Amino acid sequence: MERDEFLTIEGTSEGIYKEKGSKFLAFAFAVETEEEAKNRVDELKNRYHDARHHCYAYMVGVEMDVYRMNDDGEPSSTAGKPILGQIRSHNLTNILVVVARYFGGTLLGTSGLIRAYKSATADALKNAKIIKQTIRVFYQLHFEYQLMSQVEKLLHEWEIRPDEKSFGGNCMYRIGIRKTQEQKMVEHLKQIPGLEFSKTSDP
Repeated sequence: MERDEFLTIEGTSEGIYKEKGSKFLAFAFAVETEEEAKNRVDELKNRYHDARHHCYAYMVGVEMDVYRMNDDGEPSSTAGKPILGQIRSHNLTNILVVVARYFGGTLLGTSGLIRAYKSATADALKNAKIIKQTIRVFYQLHFEYQLMSQVEKLLHEWEIRPDEKSFGGNCMYRIGIRKTQEQKMVEHLKQIPGLEFSKTSDP
């Protein structure tokens, strides 16, 4: 089933976990693409270049089907997997979490590492502002003044408020339609004689 709503975080947040001298600094970022996530990872590696490991996981896309995790030298599945597990448990997408580890001299073992990366990530997500976002597709409507009442009535019925209006020789409205409602809305727009409309790029 097609979705047009998802949970993500607003901006960035940080978290920390300490155990036996090791320090785990977690950084959560809102991202929209894999490329953006990878660039953020590179930035963190440069900023915290003295950390022994920079482990991460990200999830992008409303269907939550694009993701990656990286242990960056830690034993397999002890870092990236628990980071991704926290992202999934909060039902988040369009998010990257990087955990920089400063080694304290004492080995934590497999279970200790899993707990540490999970806890650091959980702290960063606890400090994040989680928001719900809706995917919209945007259209420009062009029509003469005598059609305004019909257009306004249709938009009111669909609870759509134009993002932009301009009035010159005729009227122009810029509207955002929920992705899952696009097909039905377009059919209704076609039923208004004289109304011209076209899909536009996002704001």
